[in-house]
Amino acid sequence: MQFHHNPPFNRGLTILSPRTGISADMLMEFGVLSLQSGDTWQSYSETDEQVWLLSQGSAKISWDGNEKEVSRPNLFDYSPWCLSVPRKTKATIIAGKDGAEWYYCATNNPKPITARLFSPKECRSEFRGEGTMRETSTRIVRTVFDDTNRPESNLVIGEVIGVPGKWSSYPPHHHPQPEIYHYRFLPEQGFGLTAIGEKAYIIRDKDTILIREGEVHPQVTAPGYAMWYLWVIRHIEGAHYGPATKTPIFVDEHKWVLGPQDAIWQPEKQKS
Repeated sequence: MQFHHNPPFNRGLTILSPRTGISADMLMEFGVLSLQSGDTWQSYSETDEQVWLLSQGSAKISWDGNEKEVSRPNLFDYSPWCLSVPRKTKATIIAGKDGAEWYYCATNNPKPITARLFSPKECRSEFRGEGTMRETSTRIVRTVFDDTNRPESNLVIGEVIGVPGKWSSYPPHHHPQPEIYHYRFLPEQGFGLTAIGEKAYIIRDKDTILIREGEVHPQVTAPGYAMWYLWVIRHIEGAHYGPATKTPIFVDEHKWVLGPQDAIWQPEKQKS
């Protein structure tokens, strides 16, 4: 399922995927918070853990007796700051002089967890796919937190930057846990393609894709354009996403592409 949002985000919180109606089975609420210079935003929930990931701009944030000034010039070249707070914890965001844009996700979590701010240095960044598939699926994967550093959370969150003209989320894979992808492009008029299950979609700046149980979801970026997307996975009862449940699950018929690169056909240049 795909949601489009072409115009600039409105000031304040815009919910892109609500936890009601046609997206209720995603088990999480997802949106973007757009603040102008000096704007203040306060969040609190009796039932939900909340995650606030800085997209761009600067802000002073406070939570649970802590305070920190954070900034991110852009989401392509810099890793994120990300604040994760449990239920019954108030967080305050005051936008800096150039404003601030944050991505927000919330889901039910009754477990007692501690609020935590993840810094850009803590974000695991890797060139995934390097040295395989003749570099046709080399991309940057940033993992903010998962079961290795936040096992008490009901969420996994990170970012991917698709290199122009290359694939990501590849080989095609699936998992039982619901996942949300949200896209930004550089330049903004860029586009990419994805296949969610058996349906193909053109994806553009500010689009959001919902990925449900068992749906494969490979992506490709148009030449000339970098494709950033935020990914958020919701653990499900009895099956956390990760190595313990052997997720993700690669589609059997396409696993071979991870083998020797020489097995992949290449055209020969014609001799003059």
